[in-house]
Amino acid sequence: MFLKTSFTTLIVGVFVVYVLHTCWVMYGIVYTKPCNNPKGANCITPFLAGNPKLQLSIYTTLRSNAEGGHTLIHKEENFDVNSKFERTINVSLPKKTRNNGTLYALIFVHQAAHDPWHDPRQVHLVAQLTTYMVPKPPEISLISGEDKTKGQKEGQQKKLHDAAAGGGARAGATSVSDHPVSHWRSRLTVNIVGDHFLFDREYLPNDVHRYLRVFQNGKKVVYLPLLFVDELSNRVKDLVEINSTTTELPLIISYDSISLGRLRFWIHMQDAVYSLQQFGFTEKDADEIKGIFVDTNLYFLALTFFVAAFHLLFDFLAFKNDISFWKQKKSMVGMSSKAVLWRCFSTIVIFLYLLDEQTSLLVLIPAGIGSMIEVWKVKKAFKIQVFWKGGKPTFLFGKLDESERRTEEYDTLAMKYLSYLLYPLCIGGAVYALIFLRYKSWYSWLINSLVNGVYAFGFLFMLPQLFVNYKLKSVAHLPWKAFTYKAFNTFIDDVFAFIITMPTSHRLACFRDDVVFLIYLYQRWLYPVDKTRVNEYGVSYDEKPKGKSH
Repeated sequence: MFLKTSFTTLIVGVFVVYVLHTCWVMYGIVYTKPCNNPKGANCITPFLAGNPKLQLSIYTTLRSNAEGGHTLIHKEENFDVNSKFERTINVSLPKKTRNNGTLYALIFVHQAAHDPWHDPRQVHLVAQLTTYMVPKPPEISLISGEDKTKGQKEGQQKKLHDAAAGGGARAGATSVSDHPVSHWRSRLTVNIVGDHFLFDREYLPNDVHRYLRVFQNGKKVVYLPLLFVDELSNRVKDLVEINSTTTELPLIISYDSISLGRLRFWIHMQDAVYSLQQFGFTEKDADEIKGIFVDTNLYFLALTFFVAAFHLLFDFLAFKNDISFWKQKKSMVGMSSKAVLWRCFSTIVIFLYLLDEQTSLLVLIPAGIGSMIEVWKVKKAFKIQVFWKGGKPTFLFGKLDESERRTEEYDTLAMKYLSYLLYPLCIGGAVYALIFLRYKSWYSWLINSLVNGVYAFGFLFMLPQLFVNYKLKSVAHLPWKAFTYKAFNTFIDDVFAFIITMPTSHRLACFRDDVVFLIYLYQRWLYPVDKTRVNEYGVSYDEKPKGKSH
């Protein structure tokens, strides 16, 4: 029985086990077993249950251990744990911070009318108010050389400094460097668990343990408020570049109470993002993942996880069936070779465009893998053989038989009609972009012009295959298994188009593919496949491979 199990069935089985295991792990994260006996010795009771008067104090310091001095920037004297608020304050930047240095925030929650530095019932955390990132290069008009990005950047900085009540000097324009420079995190999000949860010592979660501060009160063990700084809310779009003339910047302090389950979930997600950064993910790559968690609620996030899991499954099955189909493909009868060549060209252009736009690795890696597969398909479609002589490659193209030449005629005819419409549109779009839009370089303009042509009119290059299907009145030659998985993924991409950050043209291309797949499905219904019938090319698609003779 196990020998007859297909590879696809095995993969689907592993996928189901993975989803069930993930659901179990997620349940273990959000659920914490409470202490059933409040008077028992194993219970850890909350300090907040006694409704103490608290105060929130925030300091800035150049070092995380507060050596070298600290400055009070904000305090909430009548601090209510369950009251949500948001404050905008002005923060003076020390000279070391302005000279590409760092700055930290020390957040204290302590008893009212007590000095936080000497209060035995205080909890505190350290948060970094600055981060290092390579500045985005300016975009200029390639004809006039005018730099409007500079003006936009100065305008944004002027607004930020106007919000700081004009106390600091406005940051001047700085030359773009390839080296990381200090950026200001304009938002600080603080949370405290508002639940009066009774912890059981035997079932105390490891993720909560590092945030737990306890003290002995008679026979009871009491834990202080669970303070948490939400690092996931620090987005790249909120960063402001710091230079030597920036003396003051605004900081938005946001506070809200959270549940214990949400705290544990945020801790795990924050650790996951940190691990990705340790593996080489940049601040921008990590920001894309942060956006998935921060900009959506937990229910939508759960839906996103399942959608992403199915997208990964269908991606793998589509790649597997596509490669299997082309590996066994010996003839290009009924297949548009020019459509294959165009898909190869367009996927490479899209990959270079996504690379130039510094898109998330979640989008970039699959695009790169797809490009390599399309190059391999071109090699199969044109029967290209590569020979190496003296370190130089020699390419040998195979010959077409009579049936393949017939398909090639239909393919060439379709491309002839298509070129009358496509080429003027692409050239016109490139000239318009050169005159009215601004780019980082000529390479950026070239890639953007090519990719705009691919996104806007690229689906037209799928039409030759539809034309060949129409002329032959057959769709039996197409890889329908791979098409089915790609169709599912196309509709899943429509969902991801609103979740993952990507260029607008790439987002619109996801919806464009829906129309093409619907036309393919219509042709599938219009030209039904009888796999037991030998078609006009002498091929039966229901034939089983003959066993080897002994």
